[in-house]
Amino acid sequence: MRLELTGRHVDVTPALRRVIERKLQRLDRIMNGGIVSVHAVLAKERGMMRTDLTVHARGDKFLHGAGAGRTWPLSLGQAVEKTTQQAAQIKGKWQKKKRRRPIEAASESGVAAPIVEKRKGPPRSERPHLVEVSRQPLRPMSVSDAAREISTNGDGVVVFRDRETAAVRVLYRRASGELTLVDTEM
Repeated sequence: MRLELTGRHVDVTPALRRVIERKLQRLDRIMNGGIVSVHAVLAKERGMMRTDLTVHARGDKFLHGAGAGRTWPLSLGQAVEKTTQQAAQIKGKWQKKKRRRPIEAASESGVAAPIVEKRKGPPRSERPHLVEVSRQPLRPMSVSDAAREISTNGDGVVVFRDRETAAVRVLYRRASGELTLVDTEM
């Protein structure tokens, strides 16, 4: 983390610099070292100590906090507290992006999510190729309607409820081009 200090009507002493660095350690811990730089402007106005902090975090995020008080630690504490609140929000967003599963991400964006089955088994090199298919509603239709649906949707698979028998059936196109109908049991 790079720290730039600017003093307006104030001499920035090494002791004041240490106080600022100590206050910023908490913010750096919250951001897990995600702070690129901090610019602190220290000003003395009418007997009040004023601190303006601008924090540049990773991902081109800028946080800003201002504080005023009778002493430097009080002023710095207010400014750091305001930027800490903003940092907690950003960190929450970063963690949410990390934890988000592909199905949740796709459903939030309105795009049909792929169906991916996680299974334990042989190493990846020996696993068969997994074809991802979009989610489809289970609609009642006849076999001929399902065959028309396969030719229009391009997935090559239709899962439907048969109108005549009310059973769930699967119609899919094989690599040879022929259609195969699978009946399920309940």
